[in-house]
Amino acid sequence: MIYLASNSPRRQELLKQIHVRFETLLFRGPGRHDHDIAEHELPDEDPVSYVKRVARAKAEGGVQRMHWRELEPRLLLAADTTLEVDGEIVGKPHDGEDAVSILRKLSGRTHRVLTCVVVTDGTRYEQRMSASDVHFRPLTETEIRHYVATGEAADKAGAYGIQGRAALFIEEIRGSYSGIMGLPLFETGVLLKEFGYPL
Repeated sequence: MIYLASNSPRRQELLKQIHVRFETLLFRGPGRHDHDIAEHELPDEDPVSYVKRVARAKAEGGVQRMHWRELEPRLLLAADTTLEVDGEIVGKPHDGEDAVSILRKLSGRTHRVLTCVVVTDGTRYEQRMSASDVHFRPLTETEIRHYVATGEAADKAGAYGIQGRAALFIEEIRGSYSGIMGLPLFETGVLLKEFGYPL
């Protein structure tokens, strides 16, 4: 049994897929609502540095919660996903109109999805990165607004979920499908094995 420091249903599904037993360490909400897990960008921070920093902060926040709640010590896994377009960080949309704006930017273009996974025993922290290229076909304004109206864009990096209706937009991917979903299983397996977790 490990702790999963994430509220993401996708990450829970992916861990179940590889038969990793876990207990969620729930946060109050998205990282911006937990003062110790700041998801805001730092000045001049590039997307790779950003996703590594936020994933590490989520892991450290999870370890703090283990101590605060006096939980049984176990391995803890945390992850963060962000998109990069033209060197810019594209995170979760703030609202529906922001989601529309993000999807307009992705339309007809290739963007990069970055997911960093961190595993820790409370003392030692190890992390692995997954980078994938995703190409969207050109989208009409109607398609974008219809998709955002479904609610699927909310609370997802880049305002879409590859495992949902947005699969209709994706012409090509190069990289890790599970990484684009939010938890690259190859990198996750490597990290868990490094800590002696049986897979």
